[in-house]
Amino acid sequence: MIGKVTKIGVVLVALLATVGISLDNMFPPDLSRYEDQSVVVLDAEGNILRAFTTSDDMWRLPTRSSQVDPIYIKMLLAFEDKRFFSHPGVDPLALVRALWQWISTGRVVSGASTLTMQTVRLFEPRQRSLLGKLIEMARALQLERHFSKDEILQMYLTLAPFGGNLESARAASLAYFNKEPTRLTAAEAALLVALPQSPSLLRPDLFPVQADSARAKVLDRMEKVGVLTLRQVVEALEDPVRGICHNLPFLAPHFSRQLKFVSPGQTVHRTFIDRNLQEALEGLGKRTKTGANKRASIAILVVEDRSRKILAYLGSADFFDEDSSGQVDMVRAVRSPGSTLKPFIYGMGFDDSVIHPETMISDVPTRFGDYFPRNFTGGHRGDVTIREALQQSLNIPAVAVLNRIGPIRFATTLQKSGIHLRFPRSNSRPGLPVALGGVGITLKDLVTLYVGLANGGMVAPLRLSQQDEGGPSTRIFGEIAAWFLSQILHGSPLPDSLVAINYRPFGIPVSFKTGTSFGSRDSWAVGFSTTHTVGVWIGRPDGTPSPGHSGLNVAAPLLFKVFGMLPKAKLIRGETPLPGVLSAASGLPEGLRRFQPHGGRPIPHFKQFEDELRIIFPPDGSTLEGTTMGGEMKPLLLEANGGVRPFFWTVNGMPVDSSPLRRNIAWSPDGKGFTGITVIDSRGDSASVQVRLE
Repeated sequence: MIGKVTKIGVVLVALLATVGISLDNMFPPDLSRYEDQSVVVLDAEGNILRAFTTSDDMWRLPTRSSQVDPIYIKMLLAFEDKRFFSHPGVDPLALVRALWQWISTGRVVSGASTLTMQTVRLFEPRQRSLLGKLIEMARALQLERHFSKDEILQMYLTLAPFGGNLESARAASLAYFNKEPTRLTAAEAALLVALPQSPSLLRPDLFPVQADSARAKVLDRMEKVGVLTLRQVVEALEDPVRGICHNLPFLAPHFSRQLKFVSPGQTVHRTFIDRNLQEALEGLGKRTKTGANKRASIAILVVEDRSRKILAYLGSADFFDEDSSGQVDMVRAVRSPGSTLKPFIYGMGFDDSVIHPETMISDVPTRFGDYFPRNFTGGHRGDVTIREALQQSLNIPAVAVLNRIGPIRFATTLQKSGIHLRFPRSNSRPGLPVALGGVGITLKDLVTLYVGLANGGMVAPLRLSQQDEGGPSTRIFGEIAAWFLSQILHGSPLPDSLVAINYRPFGIPVSFKTGTSFGSRDSWAVGFSTTHTVGVWIGRPDGTPSPGHSGLNVAAPLLFKVFGMLPKAKLIRGETPLPGVLSAASGLPEGLRRFQPHGGRPIPHFKQFEDELRIIFPPDGSTLEGTTMGGEMKPLLLEANGGVRPFFWTVNGMPVDSSPLRRNIAWSPDGKGFTGITVIDSRGDSASVQVRLE
């Protein structure tokens, strides 16, 4: 008889097990809320740069037990589920206790929910009822079957509500204590334990008195169960509940947004961003913005040369500034690079052995087919060395060398190395204007090129995150060509502000190049030392001109400020000559003494276009009477001489409407005071005056 009963029992157990497994397979745990976590972008040390809300607009930061202070875990388990690591998801002892208290008193005295059951409730919120509790218990057993205790604890730490749209212990610590939860005081830990009990009614920023009372309850329990001493509890109670809710970290916002969309299925991105450097750049951007036109923006990219790691990324001067389109990422915006591609033209020329830094080349008016380039200043230098032509950023020598190596070959070489050049029309062929900025490129790609130059002519993708192993390298020219360029660019003219303090003998050993696009729409400076490469762009995101701005006078000073924030390089890159470098001192071969052009027709009797562009009225520095007898502002005649039509006029940086765009226009002032007037012609030449209206 006993044996028969035993067999029946075994069969029933087996049947129940089979039913349980079948139900488990048919109705797996719904982990969708847990899987819908905030995307988090971390700095090099693992601290948050920026986090993004989930699809249901919650701050649900993934949180492991190793990311929170052990005292919080200890207090959480002591308060919520002291047998968490020993029960199977349901605590039989707690169930018996709760049932006895209910029977003996006629009311619910204490609950029997384990931390696992609470986690189930966070997955699938449901109304409190006997049936709901039974389902919750079954789901808890199911959860324990599929996941370890550490994994279940991580689920709770990630999903627990802390008021408003804050979920996860990490989000709560950042919002209420302005710090990561890795180091918490007893008072802070007790508050985090208490908040999920009733998150909407215990928010410390809205209900500090209620939050303080709930925290005191937790601290009292911790003293009774021996987690804290009486002295620790007294000290914790003396720590006031601060009714403040801090914003979550918000650094490198453009870069973080880029990472989020590059890898949409990835929740955590750990980058190489140096937090201190990033904060310094964002402060520098805002300070610089206050002294610039309100519609101007700034972009800065800092890369470690050898590893190609992005260490700092400033996409705009101020992310929240609407006047300067702050949310537009100017590191990835396509702009005209001005003269910044010239070093790579000369580099290919060095590699082809058609030029040497000391090769003589003519800077004279030259026509290349129907293309007639002019220098930025309008004048010409005659015979110069290639070194001087690059350092002075002369246009005609650069176009002549590009004509020799071939614009299609030049553009193709860059594009094969992963650099994306954008031409005015999708089907247009690369032409000679590429040398002077007649192509579109991003600051990111431009910096990638200069990092390649710093690495001896080997171009490879920049590394965005620690999950990014980078890509293959492509050689665009040889090490000797790169060495020549490093030496030449170290002698580039300094901005006037640095010349005035005799910066060169005591400054940072940086090889750099500046560039200014047509109409002064974009100002560039890119430089590299033996350790880092930095790129700077300044301009207006809407593409309107910034009269009087150039790469040398606005971008280069910022470039050197950024280098001043980096570890100082001790040597000049390329200071030691490479084996095989041909020295001019030993005499150049006949073919390298003077550049042999391929096409291009010098114009011996070239006459400048009329005169140099200038404003003849009003005179610079003059004081004008701007009002009529009735007190209204009267129109003012603006008159230019020289230059080439059409003309573009601006007053205090704002365009002056005139059609057609003539050299003489009438302008109606809108008030008294100092006024800056600028005219730009079709060649990009500009002239400016400042007057005072009374």
